[in-house]
Amino acid sequence: MNRQEIKNKLNSCCDKMRDDGLVPLQYIEQLSWLLFLKLFDDHEESKRIIDLNYQFVFEEKYRWKNWANKLTGEELKEFIERDLIPYLSNLSGTPQKAKIASIFKEIKNHMRSGYSLAEVIEIINGIDFENPEDTQVLSIAYEELLMFTASKGGGAGEFYTPRPIIRLMVKIIDPEIGEKILDPFCGSAGFLVETYKYLREKAKTLKEHKILQEQTFYGQELKPFPLIVGTLNAMLHGIESPNIIETNSFAEDLRSIPEDKKFDIILTNPPFGGEAARRSLATFAIKTSDTELAGLYLCMKKLKTGGRCAIVQPEGVLFRTSGAYLRVKKELLENYNLHTIISLPQGVFANVSPKGGPGPKTNLLFFEKGRPTKEIWYYEHKHPLGMVRTRYGRLVEKTYSKNDPIKDEHLEDCFKKWQKREISENSWIVKVEDIVKRDYDLSAKNPNKAKSVVYRKPEELLKSVLEKEKEIKKILGELKNLL
Repeated sequence: MNRQEIKNKLNSCCDKMRDDGLVPLQYIEQLSWLLFLKLFDDHEESKRIIDLNYQFVFEEKYRWKNWANKLTGEELKEFIERDLIPYLSNLSGTPQKAKIASIFKEIKNHMRSGYSLAEVIEIINGIDFENPEDTQVLSIAYEELLMFTASKGGGAGEFYTPRPIIRLMVKIIDPEIGEKILDPFCGSAGFLVETYKYLREKAKTLKEHKILQEQTFYGQELKPFPLIVGTLNAMLHGIESPNIIETNSFAEDLRSIPEDKKFDIILTNPPFGGEAARRSLATFAIKTSDTELAGLYLCMKKLKTGGRCAIVQPEGVLFRTSGAYLRVKKELLENYNLHTIISLPQGVFANVSPKGGPGPKTNLLFFEKGRPTKEIWYYEHKHPLGMVRTRYGRLVEKTYSKNDPIKDEHLEDCFKKWQKREISENSWIVKVEDIVKRDYDLSAKNPNKAKSVVYRKPEELLKSVLEKEKEIKKILGELKNLL
């Protein structure tokens, strides 16, 4: 099937679930676990064809083909709710079964009508996961659906990072075969997926492909909903058994992490706030209610010596210089080489901002563990159109938006200049001594930026003119009295 046909199937599923009363987050969850079960069964069928002794993970009764094709209506709904999901959530005995159990322990059927549910399953049955072309096209369509749902708000935006940003981070980190890669706030597994796509071109032997599949990608996620989304997304993109687990990353004891439990590479976008994440900071290693700062500190501690990290951070973490902010940034500069900070404008996260609007102003930080920072290369990214004139004639800086999202080509200049650590109008280098002098304020302050003319609003100009006219009349009156 081509991309449009697959997209139409997914949209048709969503339409039927929406008509059944489901909201976007519910139908993404419902679609994800149904697709997961179909994908899992098709993959197992492929393995049995190659190895006649292969043992299926699920009992025959619970394999997709033995219920999805045979039950309908209320009988189907009752089987899923009272039999299938309880069975899946209680699997045990092997790591794979335990992982499936963790995925399904809080999953539930949201659909009210068993007949509408059967119609959705019938559509999914038309997708052939044993056909690489169908799976590849589905992976693209599924990501597009995730982005669309994230743009609708309601919480989905918290686990979706714009893919051009991720791809730039992966290119700068430049992972190699054999390195263990972690995203401790996995979400939809975008970082793992893009890193896999980057590395699969480097894998030349069966051994290297096996390393990629089994010993490379690791993810941690707090909530069951993004856990199923991330697991399915990784599998659709070719990571057959992603090592993604449900766990609270902030609950980990960072004082005693064994070296073999640390990672060569960490790529991540920590949660920006969120009540669940904040509550989990009660026993965290540093006293802070800021999940972004806590995420940065966690990544520092989970890196191996010589390990590399790329992380998204909001502006506040960079400029705040008191308490935990000072402690973490001081340790970062003294024990890690923070070699690059890329400043992004507001609007980059507009497509996935759960609260709507332009989203937060963010930065990308890149550092390596094991040697102190000597200097930081900064790059200030702006919308390629630069300054634009409004309908009132004012010049303002163009920003990204939901209808004008950031694209890969917009970041080409940044990567090209980063390779040579080039100094230009939008890139510069700051010595660590200067950072220390300004109390560890890491925010981007471009010394090469031409001063822009600030045009006041028409109503402000009119008010100013009237006030000045009033003042002139007052002075003229005073002069008249003197004469």
